[in-house]
Amino acid sequence: MIGLVFPMMVTCRAANKASSAKQVDAMFAGLTSTREPGAAVLVMKDGRVAFERGYGVMDLRKRRPIDARTNFRLASVTKQFTAAAIMLLVHDGKLRYEDSLTDIFPGFPEYGRAIIVRHLLNHTSGLPDYEDLMPPSDPSLPVEQVQIKDAEVLELLKHQKAGKFAPGSRWTYSNSGYVVLGLVVEKVSGQPFGEFLHDRIFVPLEMTNTVAYERGKNEVPDRAYGHTREDGGCRETDQSPTSATLGDGGVYSSLSDLLKWDGALRLHTLLSEPEMRPALTPVQVAEAPPTEPDGAPAAYGFGWFLNPWKGHVRMWHYGETLGFRTAIQRFPNDRLTVIVLCNRADLDARELALKAAEFYLEDSR
Repeated sequence: MIGLVFPMMVTCRAANKASSAKQVDAMFAGLTSTREPGAAVLVMKDGRVAFERGYGVMDLRKRRPIDARTNFRLASVTKQFTAAAIMLLVHDGKLRYEDSLTDIFPGFPEYGRAIIVRHLLNHTSGLPDYEDLMPPSDPSLPVEQVQIKDAEVLELLKHQKAGKFAPGSRWTYSNSGYVVLGLVVEKVSGQPFGEFLHDRIFVPLEMTNTVAYERGKNEVPDRAYGHTREDGGCRETDQSPTSATLGDGGVYSSLSDLLKWDGALRLHTLLSEPEMRPALTPVQVAEAPPTEPDGAPAAYGFGWFLNPWKGHVRMWHYGETLGFRTAIQRFPNDRLTVIVLCNRADLDARELALKAAEFYLEDSR
């Protein structure tokens, strides 16, 4: 009987994984229409693909089906790549987490002297939100003509006399901070931000279709377009005045490429475990600590939320922009990753990813 224990355990685990896959598939069953946008879903367990499927179409014009190679705008899931770029420059000895904004940009106002790179990474810089500083856009113009670029964000911040609070004293999610981090990468490396990501992250990891998209400079292969549900149907809503910035949300990627990114995180391919440690250390502040989108208490490192979920160690992030909802939920101790990419705004990718993760976490008990 003893000799049968291990084969029986393997059989049971395989059955559990099959059951979990069916449960995940059932969650997304309502998105199988060939006439509506949808989602791409990936589950990695124990270093292997446990579930992968596309639902719906990439756009409403050609109605190409979504698959593992479809590229979605990641929105704020981009921030982990921006943080990694900064960490690679620290690895190279070209940058320190304690360098201030005025060290890097000598023309920045005096209030930037107290803001260091670490503050930008963990959202404690106090930089004003660039969305609040932008002048109203002319609705009669094509959206591409009114989009703000990274350099323009920096100029808006330079015209301010003070930040929102003393750097390091509180936590406030800051797209401005990550736009500036993208510009820090450019200034310190001497390369455009997208080129640095390409050369130091995407090419080494063979993420061949992942790009920091810049209209007129490059193209997104197998591109999904964003949509919003209106009057019972879906309308393409792919770009907004804030869709052209890079460091806070400009990367497009797919399940097949994010699978490689997950492997690099798991195996410490780009950055060693000690080098990753600062990114996975929750920031401590005296007031207004990190919160989840719904206001629940959270934790944050460099480009990652770090609060556990139901007792499971977790690193995660979500992205929301016009027409897209994205999420990555990683449970390192459980060797589990769930990625959900949606090209429609009426889905909650974060909650869908957590629900899918729950099926696999329950089966591994």
